[in-house]
Amino acid sequence: MLSDMGQIVFRRFSFLLFSSLLAATAHADWLEASSDHFVIYGDMREKSLQEFAGRLERFDAVMAYMYKQEPTKPSPSNRVTIFVVASADEVQEVTALKNRYVSGVYIPRAGSSVAVIPRLKRGSTKFDLSGETILYHEYAHHFMATNLTKRAHPRWFVEGFAEFFAGVQFRASGDVLVGTPPYYRAFELSTGRKVPIRSLLDFDGGVDPAKVGNDTFYGMSWALFHYLVMVPERAGQTAKFGELLAAGRSALEAAEGAFGDLQELDRNLQAYLKRRPYLLLLKAVAFTTGTVTVRKLRPGEAAMMPVVIESRVGVSEEEAQSLLPQARKVAAQYPDDPSVLAALAEAEFDAGNDDAAITAADRALGIEPQLIRAHLQKGYALRNKVETGVLPKEAWKDVRIQFARANKAENDHPIPLVQFYLTYLAQGERPTKNAIDGLEWAMELAPFDKGLRWLVAQQMVQDERLAEAAQTLAPLAYSPHPGEHTDMARKLLEDVEGRLEANQ
Repeated sequence: MLSDMGQIVFRRFSFLLFSSLLAATAHADWLEASSDHFVIYGDMREKSLQEFAGRLERFDAVMAYMYKQEPTKPSPSNRVTIFVVASADEVQEVTALKNRYVSGVYIPRAGSSVAVIPRLKRGSTKFDLSGETILYHEYAHHFMATNLTKRAHPRWFVEGFAEFFAGVQFRASGDVLVGTPPYYRAFELSTGRKVPIRSLLDFDGGVDPAKVGNDTFYGMSWALFHYLVMVPERAGQTAKFGELLAAGRSALEAAEGAFGDLQELDRNLQAYLKRRPYLLLLKAVAFTTGTVTVRKLRPGEAAMMPVVIESRVGVSEEEAQSLLPQARKVAAQYPDDPSVLAALAEAEFDAGNDDAAITAADRALGIEPQLIRAHLQKGYALRNKVETGVLPKEAWKDVRIQFARANKAENDHPIPLVQFYLTYLAQGERPTKNAIDGLEWAMELAPFDKGLRWLVAQQMVQDERLAEAAQTLAPLAYSPHPGEHTDMARKLLEDVEGRLEANQ
């Protein structure tokens, strides 16, 4: 896929990696594990994949239990898709992050969230960072962005939350141990320069690549979060901290209001780091999870997996052209597999071949009429033909009909709702109430998608729903991980807050 709502820009697989994936696919038995919150693809043993999916479901249940969230079951396409690749080096190849320390990736997108991690294996020692631990860290971010959206949290809290839960340990009994230290941070904490407490507590944590001396940010974030959550005398302080943030206090003001004297907090924290940390054992009866279904991919699906991974993570136009011959070759070998045809439709669309994309999508839908990815690719191609003038403007009606069909195929898939809304903007018309309601429901389904949140906020401002707009903008304007919308969101939020104050 060339682009999606809230897509992070990623570098493509190198030719060497793509070739190795093709070689691996030739002899691999690709499996798919499907559960309430995840779809996982890997060329691994069925038992290992089943157990991995089960652990992930328990991981989600643990966070929901601790944060008193009602169990949820997202629509099929709004689950996180996980690709397990051979190594951390191959993870590096799919990211645009030129950072040798990045060993796993999570891409949050409405209806198309993807994680890429190295092959599941235990580290040689407890100080190694495993692919599974990386995924727990990234999925903790996903959980937080999905469920804890009422306020913008500072960076130490966001990363401390993820590090706290990433160390989870699963017992054979079904019990779960929470709070175990991230031993892979031990070297960082023992040798790195300490982050000053006020810098750590500030909104961005004082993190700046141009500055020196903040080596211990992640370790200190874990330590502070762990200390505040687990030590009895600090009970309730993180909840108060969140309330003060929601009331508009700055990160430091909220910290002082909730935690008291910050120098004393720092002394307590340093002392806590020298002792054995508290651990929390959650009994299996405290939470429930759904079932995990594992199936072997059909030969055509397995052969198309390298293309699917490339497309799902994202391709440039040039890379799409180089990927297309392989997609066509596999489709020629398996012309009656609907998933293969849907993948071909995506590859054709990414390469700029709208008619070929529509043809492939129609062939897929002729075999499997409810195949959502084929519906979407047909909609994208029709939209592009109208936008480029190949079809007349009157054909916007046909584009809307196609995305309405996609919505019918999967009611709670956010992308058809977003695309239906966008057709009105592209046509230069005011969206209907039905389209606006659909857009806002899409954000409820995928609150982690920043591009989608920005669209909703802009529409709210246009409709003079200023209080709702301010609440929607805050997580964007004060995100601890700034993105393309951060500065614009902050400027718009300031304007909205000024208008609200003037109206009082």
